[in-house]
Amino acid sequence: MSAFAMPASAAVAAIVASSHGRRPDSPRSMTGKGGTRVVAARLGDARRGSARPSRAARRGRRAPDVGQREVNPRASSRDGDSSEGASGGRARDREEDVVLVETTRPDGTTARIVYSTTAPVDVYELEKLCDDVGWPRRPVSKVQAALENSFCVASLHLEIAETGKSGGGGGGGGGGMPGVSYADASTPEGTSRRLVGLARATSDHAFNATIWDVVVDTEFQGQGLGKALVEQMVRTLLARDIGNITLFADNKVVPFYRSLGFVSDPEGIKGMFLYP
Repeated sequence: MSAFAMPASAAVAAIVASSHGRRPDSPRSMTGKGGTRVVAARLGDARRGSARPSRAARRGRRAPDVGQREVNPRASSRDGDSSEGASGGRARDREEDVVLVETTRPDGTTARIVYSTTAPVDVYELEKLCDDVGWPRRPVSKVQAALENSFCVASLHLEIAETGKSGGGGGGGGGGMPGVSYADASTPEGTSRRLVGLARATSDHAFNATIWDVVVDTEFQGQGLGKALVEQMVRTLLARDIGNITLFADNKVVPFYRSLGFVSDPEGIKGMFLYP
């Protein structure tokens, strides 16, 4: 199974290794001090044999009521809509989590940062993350509605597991693709999970998608995870057969998005806004 190598700096690996930021020697080597490995392996590879029921078996599930903490990206309002492109639907069924950084800490626990389009997102945890980066406060009910109505919700979670329990997850019988980690199963015993990044996209489910709300925990900013998040999301959208990807950016982050291949005002096209 192929894996796309994502940039991850030594500082990110060090933050994962310890909350005090112990820094390994080289982010490019497979193994550094403290057992840190910078990888982009499919999370399903580490969970071989823990297949969960397929998305098709869960289609038609009702989205969570407003007031619940978690939103499951797999329970989108369009999941059961037969009008969604066949190629895009098949791509969503195949999506697996991706481990961006993994390390074994001195206390024997395993820590990793995982990119996922299926992991449930706690709306209160997301709003705390947005508060920490200085974003304006938004009504939680609207944040939840935005997530539920998004075409794609991509998250970065810091997962810390005891040795021998990493990625073990229950998940009994049922269908699904071997090795795929389905997010509506409970977090494996002995594993803690913390949201450290998120991006979402809205779409017409055919031609166009717009990326919104790209946010990374301040503890992890400037270390390559924002780039990894956006690049992985672009690949997710392309795999869903979306050919035109746009986003809105503040002036101060325009150079960041240009470095990822985004173009301002292509061929003189301007974004138009109405503020009634």
